[in-house]
Amino acid sequence: MKQSMFAFSLKKTLFLALFAMLAMGACKSKKKAVQPAPAPAQQEVVTQQAPPPPPARSAEEIAAEKLENYFRSVATAGNVNAANQSIQETLAMFSNQETPVLIVIHEENGIKDYDEPTTIKKYLEYLKDTKKNLNYISDIRMDANGKVSELELRRK
Repeated sequence: MKQSMFAFSLKKTLFLALFAMLAMGACKSKKKAVQPAPAPAQQEVVTQQAPPPPPARSAEEIAAEKLENYFRSVATAGNVNAANQSIQETLAMFSNQETPVLIVIHEENGIKDYDEPTTIKKYLEYLKDTKKNLNYISDIRMDANGKVSELELRRK
């Protein structure tokens, strides 16, 4: 049987097309193998250092914080007995009940004007009566025994 040229060349053409596709596919994969993969982005290794310890607080700072809490508790006490109990606890932090309390009413060019000086006992009674704590501690002085020897307040 005689095959026609057309049929033979069709088979030949299909075979050549298949061969060409395989060859092209092989080239692509070789190209990918030859090209270096893009370098991964360098990741910065961040080592977290432990936060530095908080600076040690001085005795004056600790005493001022305690006194602010005591002043607040005296001013917001629900009844007279609770206020008196808070006053007694507060007075234990002072060298005596006559410790001076100075309230700054004005300051200009480093010169301070004070309200009439009072004592800690009188100031605590004032807080108990008015139920308002309108001042904050601006300066505190301690004696050698760790008790408060002078207190300076300012308006909030």
